[in-house]
Order: sequence, then C-alpha cells, then structure tokens
Amino acid sequence: MGYIIFFIILALLIFPLLFLVGQYNGLVKLRNRYRNGFAQIEVQLKRRYDLIPNLIETAKTFMSHERETLEAVITARNAAQSACSKVSNAEGEAVGALASAETSLGGAMGRFWGLSESYPELRSNQNMMQLSEELTSTENKVAFARQAYNDSVTSFNTKVESFPSNILAGFFNFRQATLFEVATEEERKAVKVDFS
Repeated sequence: MGYIIFFIILALLIFPLLFLVGQYNGLVKLRNRYRNGFAQIEVQLKRRYDLIPNLIETAKTFMSHERETLEAVITARNAAQSACSKVSNAEGEAVGALASAETSLGGAMGRFWGLSESYPELRSNQNMMQLSEELTSTENKVAFARQAYNDSVTSFNTKVESFPSNILAGFFNFRQATLFEVATEEERKAVKVDFS
C-alpha cells in the first residue's frame, strides 16, 4: 500500500515536469527552425547583393546616359545589405526594416530592367544574359527561403500564443517572431527578366 501511494505521488510530480520540459523544448525547436529559415534567406540575399554590382558594371558600358538609375540600384542594394546585416537572430523590428529595404531594392531593380529593354546591345551581351539568369535563379531561391521562414515563424508564433505553452513562453521570454512580409502589391509580382 505504501509503494502504491509513493508511485502515485511520484507520477503526480514527474508527469507535469515532463510536460513542461516538452513544451519548453518545443518552443526552442521552433525558434531554432525559424532562425535557420532566416539564415537561408541571408545566404540568398548575400548572393543577390554580390550579383547586383556585376550587373550594374556590365550595364554601365551600354547605359552610360542612365547614371541616375544605375546609382539608384546601387544605393538601394547598399541599404538592403546594411539592413540585412542589422538583423540579429531574425528577431525584432530589424526584419521589418529589411523587408522595407528589399521592397525599395525591388523597385529600383524593376526600373533598371524596364530601362535596360531599350538597349538591344545590352540585352544581347553574353555577360548580361548570364548575370540576369543567375539573378533570376537567386530571386526564386529568395522567394522559397522567405516562404520557408514565414512558415516556421507562423508555427513558432502559434506555439507562443497557444495555451499552455504561452505561459512558459512568457516566463522564459519567448517573443513572437516577425514575418518577412512584402510591403507593396508591386513587390508581390514576380520579377520578369527576358533578354531573348
């Protein structure tokens, strides 16, 4: 009889503890998943940031009269790269600032592509065609990485808001993560690059 009471008391102490440990570990797992998702975005953004100066340098020889547009692209690229470097662990308002900077870069690149279509020599340049193909591929990878990141953030935020894990989240200072959202309807449209 004494053993039965001992095991009942032990079970009443151990099961809640195991439940709490499981909830905490679940929060950590989801937080690490969205942080990894953001790291994947950073990898693709870095690749894009590295491609843009080469693209502009190639275009300069053909678009010498379009200095303002070329400088706007480089300025927007530098601002986006700076915003990306300020994001720490994919948390806080810095993610929103990066999304805004990316929207500006997308707008500048859109103007660049529109203007470049009036330069047939540029469109037929082998280096330009290769760079545009690499940039298009990178844009697709960025889009997939954003989607994976946002899916991970949504799972994490749901766990942070759901009972009973929300109690542990508050106690251990797990804060909701920020989605990487596109700011404008124009940015939601896919970039079309065609040098054929």
